[in-house]
Amino acid sequence: MFYKDGFFWGMHLIWWAIWFVALGWIFFAPSSSSYEEIEGEDPLMLLKIRFAKGEISKEEYEQSKKLLE
Repeated sequence: MFYKDGFFWGMHLIWWAIWFVALGWIFFAPSSSSYEEIEGEDPLMLLKIRFAKGEISKEEYEQSKKLLE
């Protein structure tokens, strides 16, 4: 149970494992938000996406694009 000079080796390993797990979680855990969400959404890009998905017509797209520009 005891290592050199009375040092409890098992407990030492447990603490190192806790530190590695904690640091790994901090640095390698996936973020809950993407870069685009943090940067802010561009209204013109959202308009293009909605047009590409077919949510708005060509006339609505052109009218909104003129309004945004």
